[in-house]
Amino acid sequence: MPVHTSESSAPGGGRGKGVGLGLALGSALAFGGSGVAAKPLIEAGLDPLHVVWLRVAGAALVMLPLAVRHRALVRTRPALLLGFGLLAVAGVQACYFAAISRIPVGVALLVEYLAPALVLGWVRFVQRRPVTRAAALGVVLAAGGLACVVEVWAGLSFDAVGLLLALAAACCQVGYFVLSDQGSDAGEASPDPLGVIAYGLLVGALVLTAVARPWTMDWSILAGDAHMNGNPVPAALLLAWIVLIATVLAYVTGVVSVRRLSPQVAGVVACLEAVIATVLAWILLGEHLSAPQIAGGAVVLLGAFIAQSSAPTKASGEPVAGGGPEREPATRETSA
Repeated sequence: MPVHTSESSAPGGGRGKGVGLGLALGSALAFGGSGVAAKPLIEAGLDPLHVVWLRVAGAALVMLPLAVRHRALVRTRPALLLGFGLLAVAGVQACYFAAISRIPVGVALLVEYLAPALVLGWVRFVQRRPVTRAAALGVVLAAGGLACVVEVWAGLSFDAVGLLLALAAACCQVGYFVLSDQGSDAGEASPDPLGVIAYGLLVGALVLTAVARPWTMDWSILAGDAHMNGNPVPAALLLAWIVLIATVLAYVTGVVSVRRLSPQVAGVVACLEAVIATVLAWILLGEHLSAPQIAGGAVVLLGAFIAQSSAPTKASGEPVAGGGPEREPATRETSA
């Protein structure tokens, strides 16, 4: 599914890009705190899918007025709304929360940020389009860094199912960046990002309701305390943070930033989410990583940065793997 974005079309030119970068950073900060707030709820007895359902359903209720306002999207962009809800909302959140119930938050996010490498792999091997040498280097670095994060020399000391769930979250995250940019080059006819988010959350909530079966949840847990590294915290407060900050604010700032920048640039900034989450998990949850894991995480992020910022240019019949400068810099394309 190709996405075409023109960086020069960002509202306000350079000022628009500055606002976009600020929004992307805010989104990374908001998303980065989701795992740290969710893990105590999971450890208190809530099933990971129930936490995801509470997160998405709560955010869908908050955004419901916007869904009513942009109801025309159901007729004009049904595939976009369905894809965003299934991949960018239900898929990412369910796989990520299930992963952090089995492996550390930082490790789960670092695996999830193999998404840039997956994008380049799709472009090269599925669409059979050339990619730059820098992009290939980014993929190799990300894979090597991941090997350090999961400590392959120790025989994959982390839960294999947890790692697979984190990888599934990475696959869904590709859809998040691609679908967030859909229609951004259509000018005034582009779908309103707030409407796309609102309906994406509604679709995600419906899907997760069937999967998570919230009527089986122990609701009494939300009335008590959860423990964050031994310190009691009201479960309702953690849930409010997850819904309002780590979901509503995170998605709104994230999608709008992709529209103002591009999936590539926004994806680079989003890599900071892994750093933020790892630091917060270290401080608040006591999830300490070893020196090789920290170094490996830095290499994963470096590889993700290179892979994202070296995405192939639009429609060139010649290979761009020669290592030279990419042509047509004003137009970017990424595929998933």
